[in-house]
Amino acid sequence: MDQVELVRDFNRYYTRRIGVLTDRYLGQRRSLGEARLLFEIGAGAEVRELRARLGLDSGYLSRLLRSLEAEGLIRVDPQPDDRRLRVAELTDAGAQELDDLDARSREAVDALLRPLTVVQRERLVAAQDQVRRLLRLAAVDIQRVDDASGIARACLRTYADELADRFPEGYDAATLTPPGQLALLVAWDEGEAVGCVAWRRLGPKVAEVRHLWVGVRARGIGLGRRLLQEIEADAAAHGFTMIRLGTHRALTEAIALYRSSGYREIEPYDDSPYNQVAFEKGAA
Repeated sequence: MDQVELVRDFNRYYTRRIGVLTDRYLGQRRSLGEARLLFEIGAGAEVRELRARLGLDSGYLSRLLRSLEAEGLIRVDPQPDDRRLRVAELTDAGAQELDDLDARSREAVDALLRPLTVVQRERLVAAQDQVRRLLRLAAVDIQRVDDASGIARACLRTYADELADRFPEGYDAATLTPPGQLALLVAWDEGEAVGCVAWRRLGPKVAEVRHLWVGVRARGIGLGRRLLQEIEADAAAHGFTMIRLGTHRALTEAIALYRSSGYREIEPYDDSPYNQVAFEKGAA
């Protein structure tokens, strides 16, 4: 089978194995959708936030909420500070139902793991972690944005703040590239900007990669490498045949990324105190 069919086959097996298709998920009197909604509401959540987090159609979410409300498991009320917003909260009965759901879920997973050896369990958990990280990486949406836009400047300010903490000498945010000079990409994860990278023209056919940043919540999934590949392709599409970049010696993970991505170390090409290690690579 090809890769697409292998993924589809796994999805069919796994959803059948954990009982997603039944309307009595984990033996309770409700579907997976209702059970998951109870979990997501937890200590309370805005309906708008639930819709965005779960990616649900507003009509379908409303039906689920009405069903749970009719059973006395949740209440949905206007937010005191802004009555245009609605907040869903668990009732006492809903909290008990969620506790039961958690207990049943743990029991089901324990039954799944029990026949395996310790080593096999560790392999399964490690494989699931790898799948989760790769799926998160695949789901990140990378978009070109105006480098003068609010989201672009917010990403760059966060980048500058983090460098100020990491560099022994600090980091002067005034050295950020001014608006109007950058082709900038922003990475989005579930509606939140979690990374950025940019290039600017350095010389004839030479582009410089600038301001590669990955936010804390998106680290460890390979987003830095994906952003680097995307910005290299974007520069190449604009006719640049050489990519250069500089970084600080304190950013050891960035240096490792550049070296493993085919960059070779060169002499520094500017007088920035932060570009202590310079690299270049032929554009893709």
